[in-house]
Formats: sequence, C-alpha cells, structure tokens
Amino acid sequence: MSKTVLAHLALLGLNILYGANHLLAKGVMPDYLGPNGFILSRVAVTTVLFITLYFLFVREKVKAKDLFRLAITGFFGVAMNQLFFFNGLELTSAINVGIIMTSTPIIVVILSYFILKEKITQLKIIGVLIGAVGAIALTTSGHVEGLDSSIGDLYVLINASSFAIYLVLVKPLMSKYKPLTVITFNFLFGLLFIMAYPPTWVDISSADVQSFPDAIWFKVGFVIIGATFFTYLLNIFALKHVSPSVSGSYIYTQPILVMLFTVLFAYIGWTEDFVEAITFEKIAYMLMIFTGVYLISRSAYRERKRKAALKN
Repeated sequence: MSKTVLAHLALLGLNILYGANHLLAKGVMPDYLGPNGFILSRVAVTTVLFITLYFLFVREKVKAKDLFRLAITGFFGVAMNQLFFFNGLELTSAINVGIIMTSTPIIVVILSYFILKEKITQLKIIGVLIGAVGAIALTTSGHVEGLDSSIGDLYVLINASSFAIYLVLVKPLMSKYKPLTVITFNFLFGLLFIMAYPPTWVDISSADVQSFPDAIWFKVGFVIIGATFFTYLLNIFALKHVSPSVSGSYIYTQPILVMLFTVLFAYIGWTEDFVEAITFEKIAYMLMIFTGVYLISRSAYRERKRKAALKN
C-alpha cells in the first residue's frame, strides 16, 4: 500500500476520532469540567506524551531561527484552535460544529495559494464551491431551539480558521524536520500559551475530579488520547504525503460522521439524544459536501499523475 493511500486512510481515521470527540466532550462540559480547564488538561497530558516520544526516538535539534515559526504554529494549531473549539462546543450543538468545520478547506486553499504558491486548479475550485454551497446551506437551514448558539458557532468558525492557518504554516516545517519534532514543539509552545490564559486555571480549581464517574473518565481519556494525541500524529503523517488543501478537504466528512455518532451514541446511551437535529434536507447537503471532497481529491490525484509523467 502506497504512502499516499495510507495518508488518506490516516485523514479519514483522524476525522472519525474527531467526529466522536464532538459528542463525547460535550458530556463532560460544563458540569464536570469547564472548556478551558479541559483544554489545559488535554494539552498538558498530550505534551508530556510527545516529549517522551521525542526524547526516546528523535532528539532532533531545531534551529533557533525556526523556533518563532514553531511558536506561531503552536499558537494557531494548538492554543487558539483548541480553546475556541471547546468553548464553541460547550455552547452549540455537535452537529453545528461538524458543519461549520467544513469551512476549513476553503481557507486552506486560499492561504495555500498566497503562502505556499500552491496551484488552484479548475477542478479544485469547482470542488470547493460545491462543498461550500452544501456547508453554507446546512448552516443556514435553521437552528434547533435550545441546542444551537450563534456565539458558539462563531467560536467554532474562529477555530476552523485557526486550524486552516496551522495547516498551511506547518507544511514547510514538515519538509525540514521530522514530524514528531514539529508536533512536540507545537504542543510545547501551545501549552505555554494556554497556561498564560487565566480562565484555564479557574476551571481546573473548580473541578471536583474525585466525583467523576467512570463514564466521565472514559470520555476524558478518549478526548486526550484518542482525539488529541493520535489525531495530531495522524495529521502530521498525512501532511508529509498530501497537500494542505487535500488534508483540509477531509474536514468535509465530519458533519456526516457527527450525525452517525449522534444516532449511535444516543442509542447506546453514551450521550444525550440530539437526533432531532438531523433532517433529510441536511443529509442532501451532505451529499454535496462529499462531492466537493471527491473533486478536490481528484484534482490532487491528477496533479501528482502529471508530475510523475513529466519526471519520466
């Protein structure tokens, strides 16, 4: 199996973990742990894990001139991204989160054009437009009273924009250093930024961890290990073998994954029942989003095939 295929499988896998994360994390906030404290715990544990792997297997020296860029990617890809995501998730529905996150590829394609000088093909533009129309239609198709929040939606949009900036800025670092080196420094800098944010300590001090039932500990563990540690590893691996725009396009799968997990988790009793927020109209828009994903990926495939032909 080629590394490109493995990269696509990694992107699908990390988005499955993210889709489950949207619902499971909501079961923790705010009754057991506030969003800012949750992020501090999430990033602190993950940083320790990455530092351990770094010193065991890599120990790659980073040039002083690259520390600033690593700090910037740590700010956008870890601190800002995570804080806005969890604060938004606390306020709005998990389904809305999955929908709004589909705006990431649009920003990625634009930023990749200006920063990385990545070519925007006609097929890629069509794919982005079709996916964007589906995403916008979903976002404006109506809110469910008591489940959605405009402020929460705005926070998630800021999160999506922050992650798009990270995807573009981290690409040159991927070409220069080993993936584990980049992700370790990203989390280390991200943790420092998060620790400097006072509300995180308020949430931590007010949490009564001794009262956490086993189900909450499971959800916390999944968010920290599955939806943070493994997803960042998978994303870093994928970025070594596909472009930022292709990587970002997989965010389009999150709405349908969230919907599937909404039904599954409500059925087995893992989360509250949010099934009423799913409509046939939204499912139709999902098909448009998947069409956009296919066209973007198809464009990237044609580009790789053309470059390979030119080399031969």
